[in-house]
This record gives sequence, C-alpha cells and structure tokens, in this order.
Amino acid sequence: MRDRPAGRHTAAGRPPALLIALACLGLALFVVPFIGLLGRVPWSELPGLLTSPTATDALRLSIVSSLAATAIALVLGVPLAWLLARIEFPGRALVRGIVTLPLVLPPVVGGAVLLFALGRRGMVGGPLYRATGLLLPFSTAGVVLATTFVAMPFLVITVEGALRNMDRRYEGAAASLGAGRWTVMRRVTLPMVAPSLVAGMVLTWARAFGEFGATITFAGNLQGRTQTLPLAVYVALESDRDTAVAISLLMVAVSLAVLVSLRDWWGRST
Repeated sequence: MRDRPAGRHTAAGRPPALLIALACLGLALFVVPFIGLLGRVPWSELPGLLTSPTATDALRLSIVSSLAATAIALVLGVPLAWLLARIEFPGRALVRGIVTLPLVLPPVVGGAVLLFALGRRGMVGGPLYRATGLLLPFSTAGVVLATTFVAMPFLVITVEGALRNMDRRYEGAAASLGAGRWTVMRRVTLPMVAPSLVAGMVLTWARAFGEFGATITFAGNLQGRTQTLPLAVYVALESDRDTAVAISLLMVAVSLAVLVSLRDWWGRST
C-alpha cells in the first residue's frame, strides 16, 4: 500500500478556514452582547444596586419560583416522558405536540391561554375560585404555574429521548431476576437516564429562571409578589438604567455559573 503524501494528509486533517471563520462569527454573536453588557455596568455602584429592595425581592422570587417549577416538572414530567416513550396509544403524536407546544408559542400567548383557562372567569379558574376562593392570576402561585408551563417541556423531551435510546435489556434482566416494576424503575431505569434527567432539570430551571412573557401576562408585575428578575429589568429599563444593567449582570452570572458547573452532566447526557 502506498503511503499518502505528507502534504495531502496534513491538508485533510486541517479544519477548513471557512468553517473556522463561520464558527468564530457564530461565537461572536453570543460574546459581543455580553461584552456590551459588561461595558455598561456601574461597578462602583453595583453592591448598592444589587442589595436594593427591588433587586433582592425579585431575586428571592425568581429563585423560589424557578426551583418550584423545576420540582413540579420533575414530579409530573418524568411520568409523562415515560408514557410518551414507552406506551403506544392513539393520538400519541398529538399529545407530544401539545406537550411541546409551549416551546414554540410566544410566551405572551402562553400566558394568555393560562389566563383564559385559569383566570377568575376561566374554564377551570372560575369554578375553582367560587369553590375555594383560590385566585391564581396575580399571585406567587401564578408565577410558579406560568414558569412550569413554559419550562417543563424541556425536561419531558430530554428524558423521553433518553428513555427511547436506552438499552432495555438491563430492565429485562432485572425483571427476570424478580425485581418489581417500581424496583426496576428506581434501580435501573432512572440511574441509566440520570445524566439526561439532570440536563433536562438544568434546562427547565434556566428557562423558568429567565421566564418573562407568560409571567407578566398571567401573574402581573407586582414587586415582592410576582415581580421576578426579568420583570424587574423590564421596569428598570424605563426609569433606572443602572439597576437594569446590574440585575441583568446578576442573571447572566447566576445562569452561567450553574450551566458551567454542570458541564460534566451535559457531556454524559449526549
């Protein structure tokens, strides 16, 4: 067998210059806006801006609502993902489409459909309010519900994909050794899809943490009650640009820290 010329081998292993240029341009699309944000930060005033009542109330509510939405998505989303991945039933494609619809709907539309269904005069919200006095719109519970609605599809599609692609022979082996369904789920299935489950939870949390449109439409923008960090930025842009920049920096820092710290889980989920 003839040896290939060294020059040809080197050229084949070198990345195309056009590909590198386009990749750098794509990276710049993400990096430049954040550099612009850093250039507008009032660093000397930053501690005071971030400890203001507006910022601290919004941060507390954002953390609470995003964690609550992630927990609800975990409890409801994993069984839903298992159903879509493992059970054949009429209309499964339609159900999957409905579950993933919030991913492509404008968030404001998501908030509107929640309001029409769960508002004081809504199809479900009206009877619920008359029976219990519970009013979801313009409440902290409404914030959690809105963020869960738009964020849970990320967990469902991630876990469903993992369940579809896992080797089911391990589940069969455990069942043949006498393990019950719940034991197989707890000891075999969930550990095998754990990387994807964690990745889905991170995506869900990040989406819930940054949710804006559905929240302001369904829950309003009341400081200390429904005003999350994105809503606080929206208000501050009109009256206090420095506060808006400071809160934006806080959101970027928190989100980036979480995503980078879980980079090993991302690799294991692919």
